[in-house]
Amino acid sequence: MRWYVARRLMWAVVVTFIIVSVTWLMLRLTPDQDIIQAGQAAAQAGKNATAEQERLRELRGLNEPLWVQYGSYMENVFTLDWGFSESRSQPVTEAVWTALYYTVQYSVPWTILTIVFGTAAGLYSTAHQYSWRDNLMTFFAFFGFSIPNFWFGIMLLLVFGVVLGWVPITYQTDVGVFTWANFKQLILPVFVLVTGSVGGIQRVSRNESAEYLNTDFVKTARAKGANSQRILTRHILRPASVPMSTTYVGTLLALFTGSSVLVETVFSIPGLGRLLLRGTLSQDTPLVLGTSFVFIFIAVIGNLLQDIVYTVLDPRISFGDR
Repeated sequence: MRWYVARRLMWAVVVTFIIVSVTWLMLRLTPDQDIIQAGQAAAQAGKNATAEQERLRELRGLNEPLWVQYGSYMENVFTLDWGFSESRSQPVTEAVWTALYYTVQYSVPWTILTIVFGTAAGLYSTAHQYSWRDNLMTFFAFFGFSIPNFWFGIMLLLVFGVVLGWVPITYQTDVGVFTWANFKQLILPVFVLVTGSVGGIQRVSRNESAEYLNTDFVKTARAKGANSQRILTRHILRPASVPMSTTYVGTLLALFTGSSVLVETVFSIPGLGRLLLRGTLSQDTPLVLGTSFVFIFIAVIGNLLQDIVYTVLDPRISFGDR
């Protein structure tokens, strides 16, 4: 197990290195709009546009060969010197840590609520297969899975923020984490994310749990007088959790990477998703690469923890040949 974790960590470094390299190359080959606009402004002022663009390129270090720029950047990545963000006028590491502070405030309760309610809803559907309760759970699952997060967030914000005035319209950064004001402004973002993710968890939980309803150990437990709740939570949940954990990690990581940008934009949350979007629009290469590195790190660590959880849920799984 230790050797497997060590190898996975080494492969995680390799995967991170490749993804960061490809991201850097794509951004570096994209025309820099700031340099183009600087040349246009110089031409309109009667100055030498080419000289102004070259001056700006030299100031940013873009006149060096690509391999020199790449080597300098990769050295800075692994020494946590991620450069300076011109669009925010602050170091990238400072901008990322500040944004991560606000992202964690809604992502942690969203993850916990999704796993708890998604698993509970799946087990409930399993216990009432093909009944109206099961159909109702299926309806809510498909509703949350199919409705666009950004549109749903805007509608909720209009109703509860503008019309009813129950929640603030703009995100307030000057309130404490464990305060009523912060709780009110995080209700809608968490609700939108939970609605979009709990459906997939519920369907997988239901399908995986249903496979164990007619197994011998479940029949034995039922013959001994175990009630439905004990059978679902003690005898079915643990073996079903092994394949379910794969979907949990994949679904939550995909939503965290994609939906965080939309939700933070709709609710004006200054988190990682909004930081990445602003960095991309302003072509702030150090900021985009630094933010992308955080998402990559979370994805790699999430997949590593998923494999480790396998052994906890099912000790029969061997890592000797993996």
